[in-house]
Amino acid sequence: MNRVVHPIEQESFRRLRARLDTSRFPALTRAVVERVIHSAADLDYASDLVLREQDLEPAHRALHSGTPVVVDVEMVAAGITRRDTVCRLRDARPGPGLTRSAHAVRLAYEDVGPGAIWVIGCAPTALEELLTLDADPALVIGLPVGFVGAAESKAALRESGLPAVSNVSEKGGSAVAAAALNALLYHPTSYEENP
Repeated sequence: MNRVVHPIEQESFRRLRARLDTSRFPALTRAVVERVIHSAADLDYASDLVLREQDLEPAHRALHSGTPVVVDVEMVAAGITRRDTVCRLRDARPGPGLTRSAHAVRLAYEDVGPGAIWVIGCAPTALEELLTLDADPALVIGLPVGFVGAAESKAALRESGLPAVSNVSEKGGSAVAAAALNALLYHPTSYEENP
């Protein structure tokens, strides 16, 4: 089923491209960068995001082959279109040295096992917990937001060597994380140009 792109979205991307030349990016990188910028109306993401095409290509194939998608919060799940997600935050309980978000990651890992795509847009502690597991993810979209632990957790993700989309600064959030995954969902499997 082809996605119908609303004229407002088409015009928004036209204006984005008029203000920022994204043609230098490889196809999937360009799709993610543009969709994230579009979600936040923040052109600085073009230089703040850290991602590699060689990570995105196998993740794109995995996503379109039905690999499970795990999210840290319902806000991320709400922003992801055309795909069911796993979110265990409602079942999670904090404990000594363990936040509710970190516990939710443990519960989700018990559900999906290794090889999932993880989308973390809210809680740095969720990303930190994921890095302690043997999750062998197809991709980690690690874009939590905040002044405490967000930049550090994303730096730890990059240092882990896992296939990832992250950013350097403290900004991020549910909408941005969902947008990064949607970029891969919307991108055709033939690697043609994105709308």
